[in-house]
Amino acid sequence: MQLHISPNIDQLSVSVANWMVQYINETLQKQDRFTLVLSGGSTPKKLNALLASDAYKNKIDWSKVHIFFGDERFVPLSDERSNAKLAYDTLLNHVNVLPENIHVMPTENISPEDAAKEYEEILKEYFPKTENSKLKTVNSFDLIFLGMGDDGHTLSLFPGKTAVIHETKKLCTSLWLESQNMHRITLTHPIVNNAAQIAFLATGSGKATVLKEVLKGDYNPDLYPSQIIKPVTGELHWFVDEAAAANL
Repeated sequence: MQLHISPNIDQLSVSVANWMVQYINETLQKQDRFTLVLSGGSTPKKLNALLASDAYKNKIDWSKVHIFFGDERFVPLSDERSNAKLAYDTLLNHVNVLPENIHVMPTENISPEDAAKEYEEILKEYFPKTENSKLKTVNSFDLIFLGMGDDGHTLSLFPGKTAVIHETKKLCTSLWLESQNMHRITLTHPIVNNAAQIAFLATGSGKATVLKEVLKGDYNPDLYPSQIIKPVTGELHWFVDEAAAANL
């Protein structure tokens, strides 16, 4: 695990953007596509705006980038709560990404269960299975961005949702979240942990206590689901600001 601490969210966004540009360009020298998983939340919103700016948008060959989502609220794409809408508004509508390379989680005219199954089929097309295992893919995403909530959740892996946290038979699943009165769709930890690079973004003093527990506390993913993110062969990065890192 590599920890990157920036003074504030603005400098963190610059640090992540520079790291991301270098990594994508290096990867595209070795292969013809790059698979990127986007996250919702306020911190990625800042990063997205930077990546879409004139200073950065031409530093990445977006025509070779294939976009996926880590999780989604089961609301229409037009809903302000939609992670996909946030991504379109702040990034995807402003860079040269091909529409057919953007894979949103379906949330309209379909059940949550079928939406998760449909997204899993897309994943299986992109990441073929090995002969020996259902879940250990030959390769997984090149880069996954994750956020962490004040309660230690990531993706839609929430404290107490043990069946979702420990799901190993599915690459994508759905759940009902009582506290938000809505269904959600999420990638599961096996497909995420097979990624080449995983980058958590965490900012603000509200994350300080839980960040310490996640990084330095006892392993208890039922209470702190972010702990279940452990790359099999890839790298794990935490990009945090000084406020979030205050207790480390």
